[in-house]
Amino acid sequence: MTTSHVPGSAAPASGSASAPAPHLAGNFAPVMQELTTHELPVTGAVPPELSGWYLRNGPNPRDAASPHWFFGDGMVHGVRLEGGKAASYRNRWVRTPTFTDGVPTRDQRGHANLTAGVANTHVVHHAGRTLALVESSFPHELDCRPGHELETVGPYDFDGRLTTAMTAHPKTCPTTGELHFFGYGAPEPPYLTYHRADAAGALVVSRPVEVGAPTMMHDFHLTAGHVVFMDLPLVYERQSSGMPYVWDAKYGARLGVLRRDDPHSDVRWFPIDPCYVFHSLNAYDDGQGRIVLYVCRYPGFELKSLPTLWRWTIDLASGKVVEEQMDDQSGEFPRIDDRLAGLDARYGHITRAESLGSGPTPGALIRYDLHTGTSTRHDFAPGRTPAEAAFAPADDRPGGPGWLITYVYDAAGDTSDLVILDAEDISKDPVATVHLPGRVPYGFHGNWIPDPAR
Repeated sequence: MTTSHVPGSAAPASGSASAPAPHLAGNFAPVMQELTTHELPVTGAVPPELSGWYLRNGPNPRDAASPHWFFGDGMVHGVRLEGGKAASYRNRWVRTPTFTDGVPTRDQRGHANLTAGVANTHVVHHAGRTLALVESSFPHELDCRPGHELETVGPYDFDGRLTTAMTAHPKTCPTTGELHFFGYGAPEPPYLTYHRADAAGALVVSRPVEVGAPTMMHDFHLTAGHVVFMDLPLVYERQSSGMPYVWDAKYGARLGVLRRDDPHSDVRWFPIDPCYVFHSLNAYDDGQGRIVLYVCRYPGFELKSLPTLWRWTIDLASGKVVEEQMDDQSGEFPRIDDRLAGLDARYGHITRAESLGSGPTPGALIRYDLHTGTSTRHDFAPGRTPAEAAFAPADDRPGGPGWLITYVYDAAGDTSDLVILDAEDISKDPVATVHLPGRVPYGFHGNWIPDPAR
């Protein structure tokens, strides 16, 4: 095992008079070493079909301090699977100009520095590039070639065509290979801009979308025929520290529908009850003039309030939205088989964990059959907390068999594992548990990135 310690980083202070903030305590606390380890021990058997990287991003402040969980420097944790083995683990800070040179993410007027940022929210792959994302700046490209694993290449702006920030939740159309995304910002308009890159990675569409104020728009929806924006009442208010957004129910809440075949046409807006949504599960056109959306919905913007799975159905003819709660079990970080993004995916998954606000409730993964409304779950042992689970397919059939892959923190040993579950029966014992050399702090999003077909 090799380790490195980043100059200028500091371990959390011990013996301090006051306890650390909750987002810097326990498994929220950052790790201070970058590790590289080969031939990891495994309980069970890694499926031989899995050949690639499981990568997950999250905040890991290098100075062990940040005013909010959302603001820590990004660190990507990766496990390499191949030949039925866990070949390696490594964790690396994303070396943005903010990380390496202390470049501020905003200037004195509150404008974002798009080439800086913390790149701490997601990691995706498109057109041969692996990108670490945060919604306030440009992506930062990572090098995943052998011998260069997870090194930072630098900020990526689609050959100079991207002039706004990029959401951390882009959507890849499984039919066209296009990457759909948006950028939002403050304090000056345009507050929202829709973008589309083709399958080769060229940015081909960028158009402003008029909204009433700069709101925090974390995610959106893609269907075969539409893009749907969520303009929700979390409104920008510049502050010296902490979150620069405040809840304002008077602003209202609405869904904006844009036709994919006419991306410069007017956006149609549909009112809904005030709420907040960090993450969408999926959306699709039902063929009867309706758009069906699944979201993890909060009644307001307080992380202590628990999100539950809801279905919104937009009737394009009547102009109305039907809002239905699908379950009373709380959960977050919804995922599907991404090869069905924008289509009528039957199965979806959410994570239930203390790190996501569910309190002392034991950690679990819940699998929903969205056609029947039923669910199954995998309950982890006490003290074992799962993170978001990404789907890794077993074959070329979208919606077919595969595995759910997630990091799981074990409080008893202050250690973490990579756990692989059979997606078709998640109630069973794990297919494989990969034992990691270090702790993986609670974080945000990641993906299974398979090796290119040879």
